[in-house]
Amino acid sequence: MSATATPWPSTQIATPNSRIVYASYGISRSSISCFCNGRKGESWKNLSSVSHISATKPFSQFHGYNVLKSESHVVKAMSGASDKQPLPGLPVDLRGKRAFIAGVADDNGYGWAIAKSLAAAGAEILVGTWVPALNIFETSLRRGKFDESRMLPDGSLMEITKVYPLDAVYDCPEDVPEDVRTNKRYAGSTNWTVKEVAESVKQDFGTIDILVHSLANGPEVSKPVLETSRNGYLAAISASSYSFVSLVQNFIPIMNPGGSTISLTYIASERIIPGYGGGMSSAKAALESDTRVLAFEAGRKHNIRVNTISAGPLRSRAAKAIGFIDMMIDYSLQNAPLQKELTADEVGNAAAFLASPLASAITGSVVYVDNGLNAMGVGVDSPVFRDLDIPKANKS
Repeated sequence: MSATATPWPSTQIATPNSRIVYASYGISRSSISCFCNGRKGESWKNLSSVSHISATKPFSQFHGYNVLKSESHVVKAMSGASDKQPLPGLPVDLRGKRAFIAGVADDNGYGWAIAKSLAAAGAEILVGTWVPALNIFETSLRRGKFDESRMLPDGSLMEITKVYPLDAVYDCPEDVPEDVRTNKRYAGSTNWTVKEVAESVKQDFGTIDILVHSLANGPEVSKPVLETSRNGYLAAISASSYSFVSLVQNFIPIMNPGGSTISLTYIASERIIPGYGGGMSSAKAALESDTRVLAFEAGRKHNIRVNTISAGPLRSRAAKAIGFIDMMIDYSLQNAPLQKELTADEVGNAAAFLASPLASAITGSVVYVDNGLNAMGVGVDSPVFRDLDIPKANKS
């Protein structure tokens, strides 16, 4: 990964009209979101075979942004010179679509991978970043630290039209406690509640087509449910599941009909995963239930699809917070039908499909992207199965 301080070759830095948004990466030091990973996989090759997109002029040139020092990165969506020409075969084509991804604070998790896949398919990318992580994220982008991770199948770099500060725990300014407002981590950031961010996106771009929820937080995730406090439990529900409801509520008025919303869940919503505590399993169960109800309500009233991706364990900075991600990955390798390590790109490509017209009849669904681990009823690596003729894990 490059760590040079060279400027972006195709990125302009512009003022965010005093608005930026936060894309919480879903976890603090003592909390956890879905298991994540930033590793590259061969799935990019598959996506590149159906989508070849080259960069065009920076979006800021068409919207008159005032160029400032290094406040916000303005980047245009990937769209080719042959926008009016149909792509060959049956492509994931998102050209002309605009996506807002809430939950991107580094290049190592699901949110980043989803943004890359959407960009590779032609979508314009807007990002929401957790307020305390905003400066580090933007600085890393500006200095080229993410350039290697930004590489798309056609050799161009993923571009981000605008980064907004966002704290999805708060719906509107009236909800923000005074101690949070005065916290130095939030100093200098304005208009970062969900309602304010949605209004900012409307003012800046008018509408969006794709909304992605890639954030969660469980302050007591390391505690068993039996030891979880009420505040810790409710905090997990608020940050990890209700935040999706809030995002849909506030963004759906500016979503074009036929649009798509996607969230990220985990198998702990329906199976026991010891160690995934603090109310996080309950939060994921609520998220999946809300996905079904929102699919009905948003579909009937706004023609918007609502789905969630249940991803397998991936190694990321966020996932490491619970302390046993390596064991979960090893368990999956030993027991999943597909004996390979899951990559974040595979999750990103599934999201691109769900956001595309190819999935126009899919809504209210939990889509498993976990090498088939969800289908297993037992762990075949258990010694009790040693005498059965079961294919053993490929350790190569």
